[in-house]
Amino acid sequence: MKTRENTILEVPGIKVGQISDLEALTGCTVILCERGAVCGVDVRGGAPGSRETDLLRPENLVEKVHAVFLAGGSAFGLDGASGVMQYLEEKGIGFDVGVTHVPIVPASVLFDLTVGDYKVRPDKEMGYKACEIATDEYIEEGNVGAGTGATVGKILGMKNCMKSGLGTFAKRVGDLVVGAIVAVNAFGDVVDPGNGQIIAGALKDNLEDFADTLKIMESIGVNQQNKNVFIGNTTIGVVATNARLTKAEAKKVASMAHNGFAKTIRPCHTMYDGDTIYALSTSDLKADINLVGSLACEVMAQAVIKAVVNAGGIGGIKSYKDIKEKT
Repeated sequence: MKTRENTILEVPGIKVGQISDLEALTGCTVILCERGAVCGVDVRGGAPGSRETDLLRPENLVEKVHAVFLAGGSAFGLDGASGVMQYLEEKGIGFDVGVTHVPIVPASVLFDLTVGDYKVRPDKEMGYKACEIATDEYIEEGNVGAGTGATVGKILGMKNCMKSGLGTFAKRVGDLVVGAIVAVNAFGDVVDPGNGQIIAGALKDNLEDFADTLKIMESIGVNQQNKNVFIGNTTIGVVATNARLTKAEAKKVASMAHNGFAKTIRPCHTMYDGDTIYALSTSDLKADINLVGSLACEVMAQAVIKAVVNAGGIGGIKSYKDIKEKT
């Protein structure tokens, strides 16, 4: 599904480009902010894969980033950020160091190696191509970009998990805009925040009924977890706003946006996830940070739901649409 309304593209200064390999089941998503954006990050999961996150600490020198790169491929996928840097350097975009401009491109990856062909990962060429096709006119959701190989509910192994993907949402309050984009590849189940009911997650062996990850964890006990089934996770996303934020305030907004994960992913922020959210400030609108952070939570929660709802079954893995058709 392609759309612009109610997506992160409503935030001025944001473009999104995505490359998807539907055979290898992996891909990447680049969020371009070529004019530069103040950026903060909050890493909550215990197994993150990322680059340039230390640079975003409020006490460090560089104030603005020029893109955020999200990808599959586990740590191998970080290579794609080099393609984003090449694209931006060629356009003269980046931190001025005299002899050239160094683009600042934070990046995070999720683990999708067990879904498709593990030998194919997002690389420099894929990152570059994502930038070439980046646009502020439309965005695709579901099995696309960093969400191409995303799955949820893996406590019983990959045979019982469900397909997820990439989602985006935005909300306006007067002139203020806050948007989110997220690739949902969680260990836990995704629930409807309105009623707490599971909409995607670990399935029972009939591959029709939800097994309920938390109940399984409770039944297994505290000393009998099989860690081999916990390796394929991490939910990564970006919130963006036209509100004026400092680096410290952007980090706070990223932190508040994690509440969107807590509302929709059960459990989240486990030691088997690498949950990471970046927050971007692209403009200079004066706004209350409490409102910005609260909206960040809401739009992130809705983006998680859209990532699941818009995903289609692929590679033998069932989706929300497949389960809903039988209910």
